[in-house]
Amino acid sequence: MLLISGTYVINTTILPALGYPSNQQAADEAEKFLVSSLSEIESFWLKGDGPFLLGGNQPSIADLSLVCELMQLEVLNEKYRYRLLGPYKKVQRWIKHTRYAISPHFGDVHKNLMNVKEKLKNKPLMEANHGGVSVSEQWWRARM
Repeated sequence: MLLISGTYVINTTILPALGYPSNQQAADEAEKFLVSSLSEIESFWLKGDGPFLLGGNQPSIADLSLVCELMQLEVLNEKYRYRLLGPYKKVQRWIKHTRYAISPHFGDVHKNLMNVKEKLKNKPLMEANHGGVSVSEQWWRARM
């Protein structure tokens, strides 16, 4: 799952908002992998009695690592975020439980992410130009 959320967010939100070309094929592939991964998290990793992965009663390093990956989806507009996360109620609850379990540190860790979200909130997305620029080059161009 590592880098998949980032690839999706960069190509659907960050690059278009900055006026850079995005890689729609990379975004589509990342979305397919995200949906498959969210389904697996929902059906396997969150089927225990506790609120955390494998039914744990406290967040593990696996919870923290995975939730940070999924938090990147916060910068998506509401429509995209709901389309991805909406069907996965257990995943949504797990994110919420993890957020509260490690507060206030969760907010500290995700402060920069929330700043990016706020900057993008009212910025209209430009139509993506699917030029011949590699995803890695697009990432470096888009860094703020």
